[in-house]
This record gives sequence, C-alpha cells and structure tokens, in this order.
Amino acid sequence: MSKHHGASGPTRAVEALEAAGVSYTIVEYRHDPRSRSFGEESAERIGGDPGRIFKTLLVRCDGDEYVVAVVPVDHHLSMKAIARAVGGKSAEMADPAVAQRRTGYVVGGISPLGQTTRHRTFIDESALDHETILVSGGKRGMSVEVSPVDLAEVTGADIADLRALG
Repeated sequence: MSKHHGASGPTRAVEALEAAGVSYTIVEYRHDPRSRSFGEESAERIGGDPGRIFKTLLVRCDGDEYVVAVVPVDHHLSMKAIARAVGGKSAEMADPAVAQRRTGYVVGGISPLGQTTRHRTFIDESALDHETILVSGGKRGMSVEVSPVDLAEVTGADIADLRALG
C-alpha cells in the first residue's frame, strides 16, 4: 500500500482504499489548468497503455437514477450499453454541476471511490484485461493505480461492456 499523499493529504478516494486495506499506488502529474479533456491529459502525462487509464463518468439513466461508469480514456461510453447494464431504457451524461454536487469531486477529478453520494457503479469489462488500472485519485493531476478486481469490490461495481463501437 502506498502511503505517499502529497502536500494536501489523502483524498476521500485514497481514504476509501486505505479503509478497505487495498493495495494501490498514487500517480501524480502536473495538471494544466487550460486542459478540458481530463482523461486524455492524464493518459498523455502518465504515459503507457491508454487502455489502462480509466475515466469516471456520472450518467443519468431513465431520467431519475444517477450511476457511475468507469471506461478507458481512449473510448467513449455507449449510452445504450450503460442503460442496458442498469436495466433501463435511456441514458445521458449528467450535467457537470450535478456530477460535482453528487460526487463531491470537481470535474476532471471525479473518482469512482469515496463519493459523497453512493451510486451504483459499472466498470468496463476491458479493465479485467489488466493486472492494474489507473482511475482518478479524487483531484485533478492525481490517479491511483489499483487492481480492477479490488476497485470493483471497494465500489460494489458490476462489470459490463460499456464501450461505444468505433
């Protein structure tokens, strides 16, 4: 387990991993405040296989349920696939202000871990192709590297095919 938390201390995401006794590594990079494509920025700054770096998205399904989708940064989320995984008929991205309020994190730093409101969580099945994946550590410029199996266990996530074709 990594104990390096940086100058500001651990985030709620890191605290959730520590409380679960899960092994993880913090990966920090210098965030460019002009960047608006946070997943692509993290993949570029961290380097390595972009298929191992996952973004966390808040999605509104059937108009009233918010769920979390964790997908590789080099793919788009399929709205049909997340709606199907949830058992619903339709899905749309949550408004960024709603996502920040419901998760307790700023856009670009939303982690599937330690959210202030618990949401059903779905992780793309491609995560299982890797021994470890990287997800947001709860702030821009910080990721945590963790086993996808451990991530699913800590978040109570279901594994599903969530990637859009093409």
